[in-house]
Amino acid sequence: MKILSFLFLLISTSAFAQSYSEQLAKHREEYKQDFVKDSRSPLKKDDLQNLHFYGADSTYKVLAEVEILKNEKVFKMPTYNGSSSDYFRYAHLNFTLQGKKIQMTLYKSVALSANPLYKDHLFLPFTDETNGKETYGGGRYIDLNTKEINSNQLTIDFNKAYNPYCAYSDGYRCPVPPEENDLQLRIAVGEKLYTGEKKHQK
Repeated sequence: MKILSFLFLLISTSAFAQSYSEQLAKHREEYKQDFVKDSRSPLKKDDLQNLHFYGADSTYKVLAEVEILKNEKVFKMPTYNGSSSDYFRYAHLNFTLQGKKIQMTLYKSVALSANPLYKDHLFLPFTDETNGKETYGGGRYIDLNTKEINSNQLTIDFNKAYNPYCAYSDGYRCPVPPEENDLQLRIAVGEKLYTGEKKHQK
């Protein structure tokens, strides 16, 4: 019976891994197609071959404890073109990854909060030890939503980390990830370095 149970566990684990890989593959395909659909996108269909990703790794999908921050003042988050955008610190996220206890800060855009379509959008920019080597030097982003917070918990999937538009072209106002979200470890999942030629807007 123990052998049968062990085999069942192996099969279940394998099925979950395959299912997760398939889900992530679908997410990435939709991510690529969004570039083609958006007329303001820096990438066209022929550029998509230069997008690269790490393999799926569900150990980088973590459940974080959410501590909502109160009475936070709006601040100017710098962007890579020298301007800034208005944000406020929405919550602290506490979780364990690779055996390390980590705290990150979740942000909310003032401009997007005023738009009914994006009023629930949350922004998680970060840097890690892969930047400038395997991933974009300016860090990566993860999109989240207030509706995904349940019982003060939120799932963060680093496999869905993506590059800002500034990784592909100049002329965009991409926020610089604040120092408090500089992770002292390798986040070897999500989007990798773009291998196409960086574009220049006229």
